[in-house]
Amino acid sequence: MLLPTQFYLAGGGLAVLLSFLLLTVAPTRWFAELPRKTFSVAQSLSVPKAPLSLLSFAILGVSVVAGFLSVDDPLSNPLPLLIWTVGWVGLTMLQAILGNLWPWLNPWTGVLSALRRVSGTAVGREPIMALPSAIGYVPAILQFSGFAWFELVSIAPEDPTRLAMAVSSYWAINFAAMIVFGERAWMRVGEPFSIFFRMIGLFSVFSITTDGHRKSFSIGWPGARCLSAETLPLSGTIFILLTLGTATFDGFSETFTWLGFIDVNPLEFPGRSGVMIANSFGLLITPIVLMLVFYLSVAAGLYLAGKGWSELQDLAGRLVYSIVPISIAFHCAHYLTQLLINGQYLMVVISDPFALGWDLFGTVDMHVTASFLQNLEGVRIIWAAQTLIIVMGHVAGIVVAHAIAADAFRSSKVAARSQIFLAVAMVIYTVFGLWLLSTPSVG
Repeated sequence: MLLPTQFYLAGGGLAVLLSFLLLTVAPTRWFAELPRKTFSVAQSLSVPKAPLSLLSFAILGVSVVAGFLSVDDPLSNPLPLLIWTVGWVGLTMLQAILGNLWPWLNPWTGVLSALRRVSGTAVGREPIMALPSAIGYVPAILQFSGFAWFELVSIAPEDPTRLAMAVSSYWAINFAAMIVFGERAWMRVGEPFSIFFRMIGLFSVFSITTDGHRKSFSIGWPGARCLSAETLPLSGTIFILLTLGTATFDGFSETFTWLGFIDVNPLEFPGRSGVMIANSFGLLITPIVLMLVFYLSVAAGLYLAGKGWSELQDLAGRLVYSIVPISIAFHCAHYLTQLLINGQYLMVVISDPFALGWDLFGTVDMHVTASFLQNLEGVRIIWAAQTLIIVMGHVAGIVVAHAIAADAFRSSKVAARSQIFLAVAMVIYTVFGLWLLSTPSVG
């Protein structure tokens, strides 16, 4: 609150606006060449997925057992730290940097592979029944909505026992779905984190490229692969907007502004149980508002480009990829301090996961510190990092949106006209995101 916040807000918004204005004069061929601007740095190694996936499953299994049997303190029990700090926060950041690692790290692939070896069948590989194409991404939407409600609204998402029950149920439901509908099909449209991490992986500078039969580990422009990515149907577009909407409400629900709107005194906060109904409504309405803003912006852009409404979903199903870097930015900026602090608690807990007095890795006496939040210089560095993350995410969104529009309309001028309303929305959202990080909040 002692920092010159208004300058940060104005600077962030102007950075995104100037990025859009510069893109309007850029030649269309620049964007057409982006996917081809990759540089092979090494031959790709064939790393089997099953062993790493089994290790992931084993770590998850031990953590779930600890959730049931170890202490109730979420900062001394490995399960809350594994799920919320490592899985939801850390792994999302890692995916954005290194690419989609989830095919190797998910806790289902290895178990299904082991079952195939033991049974001599194609369980999980050959579906028992086909997943109806009309259902689209609806299973992922429903599951991610349930996950978001559990994290943001439910009374005690970090309670180890509750979390252990939720994680066990989630794993079992998706495991059964992979056996029935096939692992590949279910991970493509049904299991939300497979989809979420796959989308995030598109924005990593690292990728695996294929030249004939030769696979290479390559470096390229982040987001360039969005130009050749599949056009998402309505349900896929809704899923991506849902991820941003829940991240937005996560920050907004803690602000004095929201608490004042639902008539709750932030200085006498009643706890989660006192705002559960209001927060459930807020969690529902925020993604809907974002969907309306996004589709209205795309529709207005089509009108300015002289195109018909029949092309709305085709264009929206491509432009929605430009929302992914904004979702990444909100996620990373919002959870940065949690990662810095709870990551230290995790280092302590891994040495004694069952609170039995062990010291497996020599970290049990490690001192956890949050001193960097107690002085102006530390807060200034964190705020500058959060600002940079938010602005970079929106600038990346502007660039990707313009590149997709240039590819769709084959004209830089028409693409620029089609992006005016979406660019305005992104500038406003940049300022809003920075305001969320700086405004007074509870928690």
